[in-house]
Amino acid sequence: MSTPTGKSGPASLIPGVALAALLMVLGIWIADVLGRGFLSLAGVDPAGKASPVSSVLIAVLLGIVVRNVVGLPDYCADGVRFTVNRLLRLGIIFVGIKLSLFDVLKLGALGIPAVIVSISTGLLFITWLGRRMSLPPRLVTLIAAGTSICGVTAILSTAPAIEAEDKEVAYAVSIIAVFGMIGMLVYPYLARMLLTTSEGIGLFLGTAVHDTSQVVGAAMAYKEVFRDERVLQAATVTKLTRNLFLALVVPILSYLHFHRSDVAMSADRKLGLSKLFPAFVLGFVGMAILRSIGDSTASQGLAFGIWNLSAWKNVTSQIGDVWGARYLLGTSMAAVGLGTSFSVFKGIGLKPFVVGFIGAMVVGFAGFVMALLLGRFIHL
Repeated sequence: MSTPTGKSGPASLIPGVALAALLMVLGIWIADVLGRGFLSLAGVDPAGKASPVSSVLIAVLLGIVVRNVVGLPDYCADGVRFTVNRLLRLGIIFVGIKLSLFDVLKLGALGIPAVIVSISTGLLFITWLGRRMSLPPRLVTLIAAGTSICGVTAILSTAPAIEAEDKEVAYAVSIIAVFGMIGMLVYPYLARMLLTTSEGIGLFLGTAVHDTSQVVGAAMAYKEVFRDERVLQAATVTKLTRNLFLALVVPILSYLHFHRSDVAMSADRKLGLSKLFPAFVLGFVGMAILRSIGDSTASQGLAFGIWNLSAWKNVTSQIGDVWGARYLLGTSMAAVGLGTSFSVFKGIGLKPFVVGFIGAMVVGFAGFVMALLLGRFIHL
Protein backbone atom coordinates (compact mmCIF):
# COMPACT_ATOMS: atom_id res chain seq x y z
CA MET A 1 0.00 0.00 0.00
CA SER A 2 1.06 3.61 -0.16
CA THR A 3 2.53 3.90 3.34
CA PRO A 4 6.31 4.27 3.24
CA THR A 5 8.57 1.97 5.18
CA GLY A 6 10.52 3.45 8.05
CA LYS A 7 14.33 3.35 8.10
CA SER A 8 14.89 2.77 11.81
CA GLY A 9 16.58 -0.35 13.19
CA PRO A 10 14.87 -3.70 13.83
CA ALA A 11 14.37 -2.99 17.55
CA SER A 12 12.09 -0.08 16.71
CA LEU A 13 9.74 -2.48 14.92
CA ILE A 14 8.94 -4.62 17.96
CA PRO A 15 6.35 -2.41 19.75
CA GLY A 16 4.20 -1.81 16.66
CA VAL A 17 4.33 -5.44 15.48
CA ALA A 18 3.55 -6.66 19.01
CA LEU A 19 0.56 -4.31 19.33
CA ALA A 20 -0.84 -5.45 15.96
CA ALA A 21 -0.30 -9.11 16.91
CA LEU A 22 -2.12 -8.57 20.20
CA LEU A 23 -5.12 -7.11 18.37
CA MET A 24 -5.00 -10.05 15.94
CA VAL A 25 -5.25 -12.55 18.82
CA LEU A 26 -8.12 -10.58 20.37
CA GLY A 27 -9.80 -10.46 16.97
CA ILE A 28 -9.63 -14.26 16.64
CA TRP A 29 -11.34 -14.69 20.00
CA ILE A 30 -14.11 -12.20 19.19
CA ALA A 31 -14.64 -13.72 15.74
CA ASP A 32 -15.00 -17.19 17.27
CA VAL A 33 -17.61 -15.93 19.74
CA LEU A 34 -19.58 -14.11 17.04
CA GLY A 35 -19.18 -17.03 14.64
CA ARG A 36 -20.80 -19.45 17.05
CA GLY A 37 -23.75 -17.11 17.27
CA PHE A 38 -24.12 -16.78 13.50
CA LEU A 39 -23.85 -20.55 12.95
CA SER A 40 -26.54 -21.14 15.54
CA LEU A 41 -28.70 -18.54 13.81
CA ALA A 42 -28.23 -20.40 10.51
CA GLY A 43 -29.30 -23.66 12.10
CA VAL A 44 -25.81 -25.15 12.41
CA ASP A 45 -24.35 -26.73 15.54
CA PRO A 46 -21.24 -24.56 16.10
CA ALA A 47 -19.32 -27.27 17.99
CA GLY A 48 -16.06 -28.00 16.18
CA LYS A 49 -16.87 -25.67 13.27
CA ALA A 50 -14.65 -22.90 11.97
CA SER A 51 -16.05 -19.41 12.48
CA PRO A 52 -17.65 -17.82 9.40
CA VAL A 53 -16.86 -14.40 10.88
CA SER A 54 -13.60 -13.02 9.54
CA SER A 55 -11.10 -12.45 12.32
CA VAL A 56 -9.29 -10.21 9.81
CA LEU A 57 -12.26 -7.83 9.79
CA ILE A 58 -12.42 -7.81 13.58
CA ALA A 59 -8.68 -7.08 13.73
CA VAL A 60 -8.97 -4.04 11.46
CA LEU A 61 -11.92 -2.72 13.44
CA LEU A 62 -10.03 -3.16 16.70
CA GLY A 63 -7.07 -1.31 15.20
CA ILE A 64 -9.29 1.59 14.15
CA VAL A 65 -10.83 1.78 17.63
CA VAL A 66 -7.42 1.82 19.32
CA ARG A 67 -6.09 4.46 16.93
CA ASN A 68 -9.07 6.77 17.37
CA VAL A 69 -9.91 6.23 21.04
CA VAL A 70 -6.53 5.67 22.67
CA GLY A 71 -4.15 6.90 19.97
CA LEU A 72 -1.06 5.31 18.40
CA PRO A 73 2.18 5.97 20.33
CA ASP A 74 5.04 7.29 18.22
CA TYR A 75 7.26 4.35 19.19
CA CYS A 76 4.77 1.96 17.50
CA ALA A 77 4.77 3.76 14.14
CA ASP A 78 7.74 1.94 12.59
CA GLY A 79 6.41 -1.49 13.51
CA VAL A 80 2.96 -0.68 12.16
CA ARG A 81 4.43 0.46 8.82
CA PHE A 82 6.59 -2.68 8.64
CA THR A 83 3.59 -4.90 9.30
CA VAL A 84 1.49 -3.25 6.59
CA ASN A 85 4.25 -3.32 4.00
CA ARG A 86 6.07 -6.58 4.69
CA LEU A 87 4.06 -9.02 6.78
CA LEU A 88 0.98 -8.43 4.61
CA ARG A 89 2.82 -9.64 1.50
CA LEU A 90 4.23 -12.65 3.34
CA GLY A 91 0.72 -13.58 4.47
CA ILE A 92 -0.57 -13.46 0.89
CA ILE A 93 2.25 -15.76 -0.22
CA PHE A 94 1.41 -18.25 2.54
CA VAL A 95 -2.28 -18.23 1.58
CA GLY A 96 -1.33 -19.51 -1.88
CA ILE A 97 -0.68 -22.99 -0.49
CA LYS A 98 -4.40 -23.33 0.24
CA LEU A 99 -5.10 -23.56 -3.50
CA SER A 100 -4.52 -26.52 -5.78
CA LEU A 101 -4.69 -26.46 -9.56
CA PHE A 102 -6.47 -29.81 -9.36
CA ASP A 103 -9.49 -28.03 -7.87
CA VAL A 104 -9.97 -26.37 -11.25
CA LEU A 105 -9.95 -29.75 -12.96
CA LYS A 106 -12.53 -31.08 -10.50
CA LEU A 107 -14.95 -28.31 -11.38
CA GLY A 108 -14.80 -29.23 -15.04
CA ALA A 109 -15.28 -27.53 -18.38
CA LEU A 110 -18.69 -26.08 -17.47
CA GLY A 111 -17.95 -24.87 -13.97
CA ILE A 112 -14.91 -22.82 -14.94
CA PRO A 113 -16.86 -20.60 -17.41
CA ALA A 114 -19.43 -20.02 -14.65
CA VAL A 115 -16.67 -18.74 -12.37
CA ILE A 116 -15.24 -16.56 -15.14
CA VAL A 117 -18.67 -15.04 -15.88
CA SER A 118 -19.25 -14.30 -12.19
CA ILE A 119 -15.84 -12.64 -11.74
CA SER A 120 -16.07 -10.66 -14.98
CA THR A 121 -19.58 -9.44 -14.21
CA GLY A 122 -18.55 -8.18 -10.79
CA LEU A 123 -15.38 -6.46 -11.96
CA LEU A 124 -16.98 -4.72 -14.93
CA PHE A 125 -20.27 -3.71 -13.29
CA ILE A 126 -18.85 -2.46 -10.00
CA THR A 127 -16.14 -0.50 -11.82
CA TRP A 128 -18.78 1.12 -14.02
CA LEU A 129 -21.12 1.85 -11.12
CA GLY A 130 -18.33 3.25 -8.96
CA ARG A 131 -17.34 5.67 -11.70
CA ARG A 132 -20.94 6.76 -12.17
CA MET A 133 -21.14 7.49 -8.44
CA SER A 134 -17.80 9.37 -8.51
CA LEU A 135 -16.02 7.16 -5.99
CA PRO A 136 -12.20 7.11 -5.73
CA PRO A 137 -10.92 4.71 -8.43
CA ARG A 138 -8.73 2.67 -6.08
CA LEU A 139 -11.57 2.17 -3.60
CA VAL A 140 -13.81 1.01 -6.44
CA THR A 141 -11.15 -1.43 -7.60
CA LEU A 142 -10.84 -2.90 -4.10
CA ILE A 143 -14.61 -3.32 -3.75
CA ALA A 144 -14.79 -4.91 -7.19
CA ALA A 145 -11.96 -7.34 -6.42
CA GLY A 146 -13.36 -8.31 -3.03
CA THR A 147 -16.89 -8.85 -4.35
CA SER A 148 -15.85 -10.71 -7.48
CA ILE A 149 -12.97 -12.95 -6.41
CA CYS A 150 -12.33 -13.92 -2.82
CA GLY A 151 -13.35 -11.25 -0.36
CA VAL A 152 -10.76 -9.95 2.09
CA THR A 153 -7.83 -11.85 0.54
CA ALA A 154 -8.53 -10.27 -2.85
CA ILE A 155 -8.62 -6.80 -1.30
CA LEU A 156 -5.35 -7.33 0.54
CA SER A 157 -3.68 -8.77 -2.56
CA THR A 158 -4.90 -5.99 -4.85
CA ALA A 159 -4.11 -3.09 -2.50
CA PRO A 160 -0.28 -3.12 -2.85
CA ALA A 161 -0.50 -3.62 -6.61
CA ILE A 162 -2.62 -0.47 -7.10
CA GLU A 163 -0.97 1.56 -4.32
CA ALA A 164 -4.20 1.79 -2.30
CA GLU A 165 -4.28 3.83 0.88
CA ASP A 166 -4.97 2.29 4.29
CA LYS A 167 -8.33 4.05 4.59
CA GLU A 168 -9.46 2.57 1.26
CA VAL A 169 -8.46 -0.92 2.37
CA ALA A 170 -10.26 -0.56 5.70
CA TYR A 171 -13.42 0.72 4.02
CA ALA A 172 -13.42 -2.02 1.37
CA VAL A 173 -12.86 -4.80 3.92
CA SER A 174 -15.80 -3.55 6.00
CA ILE A 175 -18.10 -3.44 2.97
CA ILE A 176 -17.19 -6.91 1.77
CA ALA A 177 -17.53 -8.43 5.22
CA VAL A 178 -21.01 -6.97 5.80
CA PHE A 179 -22.57 -8.08 2.52
CA GLY A 180 -20.71 -11.38 2.48
CA MET A 181 -22.15 -12.20 5.89
CA ILE A 182 -25.67 -11.34 4.72
CA GLY A 183 -25.18 -13.63 1.73
CA MET A 184 -23.95 -16.43 3.99
CA LEU A 185 -27.13 -16.27 6.07
CA VAL A 186 -29.66 -15.78 3.24
CA TYR A 187 -28.37 -17.57 0.13
CA PRO A 188 -28.58 -21.20 1.37
CA TYR A 189 -32.33 -20.91 1.88
CA LEU A 190 -32.83 -18.91 -1.33
CA ALA A 191 -30.91 -21.58 -3.25
CA ARG A 192 -33.09 -24.29 -1.75
CA MET A 193 -36.20 -22.56 -3.12
CA LEU A 194 -34.87 -21.69 -6.59
CA LEU A 195 -32.41 -24.44 -7.60
CA THR A 196 -32.94 -28.17 -7.93
CA THR A 197 -29.52 -29.87 -8.07
CA SER A 198 -26.84 -30.13 -5.39
CA GLU A 199 -24.09 -29.15 -7.82
CA GLY A 200 -26.11 -26.13 -8.96
CA ILE A 201 -26.67 -24.97 -5.39
CA GLY A 202 -22.98 -25.41 -4.59
CA LEU A 203 -22.01 -23.54 -7.75
CA PHE A 204 -24.31 -20.68 -6.75
CA LEU A 205 -22.98 -20.44 -3.19
CA GLY A 206 -19.38 -20.66 -4.42
CA THR A 207 -19.81 -17.79 -6.90
CA ALA A 208 -22.26 -15.54 -5.04
CA VAL A 209 -20.84 -15.34 -1.50
CA HIS A 210 -17.70 -13.21 -1.06
CA ASP A 211 -15.15 -14.60 1.39
CA THR A 212 -13.94 -18.21 1.54
CA SER A 213 -14.92 -18.58 5.19
CA GLN A 214 -18.39 -17.25 4.39
CA VAL A 215 -18.82 -19.67 1.46
CA VAL A 216 -17.88 -22.60 3.69
CA GLY A 217 -20.26 -21.30 6.37
CA ALA A 218 -23.13 -21.03 3.88
CA ALA A 219 -22.47 -24.49 2.44
CA MET A 220 -22.09 -25.98 5.92
CA ALA A 221 -25.44 -24.48 6.91
CA TYR A 222 -27.07 -26.03 3.84
CA LYS A 223 -25.44 -29.40 4.52
CA GLU A 224 -26.60 -29.57 8.13
CA VAL A 225 -30.10 -28.18 7.60
CA PHE A 226 -30.90 -30.11 4.39
CA ARG A 227 -28.48 -33.06 4.78
CA ASP A 228 -26.67 -32.63 1.47
CA GLU A 229 -22.92 -33.26 1.50
CA ARG A 230 -22.52 -32.63 -2.25
CA VAL A 231 -23.46 -28.96 -1.86
CA LEU A 232 -20.56 -28.45 0.55
CA GLN A 233 -18.17 -30.18 -1.86
CA ALA A 234 -19.36 -28.24 -4.92
CA ALA A 235 -19.32 -24.88 -3.13
CA THR A 236 -15.81 -25.42 -1.74
CA VAL A 237 -14.34 -26.49 -5.08
CA THR A 238 -16.05 -23.59 -6.86
CA LYS A 239 -14.71 -21.07 -4.35
CA LEU A 240 -11.16 -22.41 -4.49
CA THR A 241 -11.27 -22.23 -8.28
CA ARG A 242 -12.52 -18.65 -7.99
CA ASN A 243 -9.64 -17.86 -5.64
CA LEU A 244 -7.06 -19.11 -8.14
CA PHE A 245 -8.09 -16.37 -10.54
CA LEU A 246 -6.54 -13.91 -8.10
CA ALA A 247 -3.15 -14.57 -9.70
CA LEU A 248 -4.54 -13.48 -13.09
CA VAL A 249 -6.75 -10.59 -12.01
CA VAL A 250 -4.23 -8.73 -9.81
CA PRO A 251 -1.79 -8.09 -12.73
CA ILE A 252 -4.71 -6.95 -14.89
CA LEU A 253 -5.93 -4.51 -12.23
CA SER A 254 -2.36 -3.29 -11.74
CA TYR A 255 -2.01 -2.66 -15.48
CA LEU A 256 -5.31 -0.74 -15.62
CA HIS A 257 -4.34 1.31 -12.57
CA PHE A 258 -1.06 2.47 -14.08
CA HIS A 259 -2.73 3.32 -17.38
CA ARG A 260 -5.55 5.41 -15.96
CA SER A 261 -5.50 9.04 -17.01
CA ASP A 262 -4.92 10.22 -13.43
CA VAL A 263 -1.76 8.14 -12.97
CA ALA A 264 1.15 10.03 -14.50
CA MET A 265 3.49 7.76 -16.45
CA SER A 266 6.67 9.76 -15.95
CA ALA A 267 10.14 8.48 -16.70
CA ASP A 268 10.56 7.15 -13.17
CA ARG A 269 7.14 5.44 -13.14
CA LYS A 270 7.35 3.20 -16.18
CA LEU A 271 5.24 0.09 -16.04
CA GLY A 272 7.60 -2.86 -15.67
CA LEU A 273 7.08 -6.54 -14.95
CA SER A 274 7.64 -5.89 -11.24
CA LYS A 275 4.50 -3.73 -11.18
CA LEU A 276 2.42 -6.14 -13.27
CA PHE A 277 3.63 -9.21 -11.39
CA PRO A 278 4.68 -8.16 -7.88
CA ALA A 279 6.90 -10.59 -6.00
CA PHE A 280 4.13 -11.50 -3.57
CA VAL A 281 1.82 -12.50 -6.46
CA LEU A 282 4.55 -14.68 -7.93
CA GLY A 283 5.07 -16.16 -4.48
CA PHE A 284 1.31 -16.79 -4.22
CA VAL A 285 1.37 -18.65 -7.56
CA GLY A 286 4.51 -20.55 -6.55
CA MET A 287 2.84 -21.79 -3.37
CA ALA A 288 -0.24 -22.92 -5.34
CA ILE A 289 2.04 -24.87 -7.68
CA LEU A 290 3.83 -26.36 -4.66
CA ARG A 291 0.45 -27.41 -3.25
CA SER A 292 -0.52 -29.01 -6.56
CA ILE A 293 2.70 -31.00 -6.78
CA GLY A 294 2.30 -32.08 -3.17
CA ASP A 295 -1.30 -33.19 -3.77
CA SER A 296 -0.19 -35.18 -6.82
CA THR A 297 2.66 -36.95 -5.07
CA ALA A 298 0.59 -37.55 -1.91
CA SER A 299 -2.12 -39.27 -3.94
CA GLN A 300 0.53 -41.69 -5.21
CA GLY A 301 2.15 -42.33 -1.84
CA LEU A 302 3.98 -39.51 -0.02
CA ALA A 303 3.99 -35.76 -0.74
CA PHE A 304 7.56 -34.93 -1.75
CA GLY A 305 8.49 -38.34 -0.35
CA ILE A 306 7.85 -37.11 3.23
CA TRP A 307 4.17 -36.70 4.18
CA ASN A 308 1.21 -39.00 3.66
CA LEU A 309 -2.02 -37.43 2.42
CA SER A 310 -3.37 -36.65 5.89
CA ALA A 311 -0.09 -35.15 7.10
CA TRP A 312 0.28 -33.11 3.89
CA LYS A 313 -3.20 -31.64 4.33
CA ASN A 314 -2.25 -30.69 7.88
CA VAL A 315 0.96 -29.00 6.68
CA THR A 316 -0.87 -26.95 4.05
CA SER A 317 -3.59 -26.02 6.54
CA GLN A 318 -1.05 -24.82 9.09
CA ILE A 319 0.81 -22.70 6.52
CA GLY A 320 -2.19 -21.36 4.59
CA ASP A 321 -5.08 -21.20 7.03
CA VAL A 322 -3.34 -20.68 10.37
CA TRP A 323 -0.13 -18.76 9.67
CA GLY A 324 -1.14 -17.08 6.41
CA ALA A 325 -4.83 -16.22 6.60
CA ARG A 326 -5.20 -16.03 10.37
CA TYR A 327 -1.95 -14.82 11.92
CA LEU A 328 -0.12 -12.83 9.23
CA LEU A 329 -3.11 -11.28 7.46
CA GLY A 330 -4.86 -10.70 10.78
CA THR A 331 -1.81 -8.90 12.20
CA SER A 332 -1.45 -6.90 8.98
CA MET A 333 -5.05 -5.74 9.03
CA ALA A 334 -4.79 -4.78 12.68
CA ALA A 335 -1.88 -2.59 11.60
CA VAL A 336 -3.99 -1.11 8.79
CA GLY A 337 -6.59 -0.20 11.42
CA LEU A 338 -3.93 1.30 13.66
CA GLY A 339 -2.94 3.57 10.80
CA THR A 340 -6.49 4.67 9.99
CA SER A 341 -8.15 7.72 11.52
CA PHE A 342 -11.92 8.22 11.48
CA SER A 343 -11.29 11.55 9.81
CA VAL A 344 -10.23 9.82 6.58
CA PHE A 345 -13.81 8.64 6.00
CA LYS A 346 -15.17 12.18 5.89
CA GLY A 347 -16.46 13.04 2.45
CA ILE A 348 -16.84 9.42 1.32
CA GLY A 349 -20.22 8.85 2.95
CA LEU A 350 -22.44 5.87 2.23
CA LYS A 351 -21.82 5.67 -1.50
CA PRO A 352 -19.28 2.82 -1.22
CA PHE A 353 -21.81 0.76 0.75
CA VAL A 354 -24.41 1.38 -1.95
CA VAL A 355 -21.95 0.23 -4.61
CA GLY A 356 -21.02 -2.78 -2.49
CA PHE A 357 -24.66 -3.75 -1.96
CA ILE A 358 -25.68 -3.39 -5.60
CA GLY A 359 -22.49 -5.13 -6.72
CA ALA A 360 -23.17 -8.05 -4.37
CA MET A 361 -26.68 -8.39 -5.78
CA VAL A 362 -25.42 -8.37 -9.38
CA VAL A 363 -22.68 -10.93 -8.69
CA GLY A 364 -25.20 -13.08 -6.84
CA PHE A 365 -27.62 -12.90 -9.77
CA ALA A 366 -24.86 -13.81 -12.23
CA GLY A 367 -23.96 -16.81 -10.05
CA PHE A 368 -27.61 -17.84 -9.89
CA VAL A 369 -28.04 -17.69 -13.68
CA MET A 370 -24.88 -19.77 -14.21
CA ALA A 371 -26.03 -22.31 -11.63
CA LEU A 372 -29.46 -22.49 -13.25
CA LEU A 373 -28.01 -23.02 -16.72
CA LEU A 374 -25.02 -25.24 -15.96
CA GLY A 375 -25.53 -26.76 -12.52
CA ARG A 376 -27.33 -29.88 -13.71
CA PHE A 377 -24.45 -30.73 -16.08
CA ILE A 378 -21.73 -30.60 -13.40
CA HIS A 379 -20.84 -33.80 -11.55
CA LEU A 380 -18.12 -33.85 -8.89
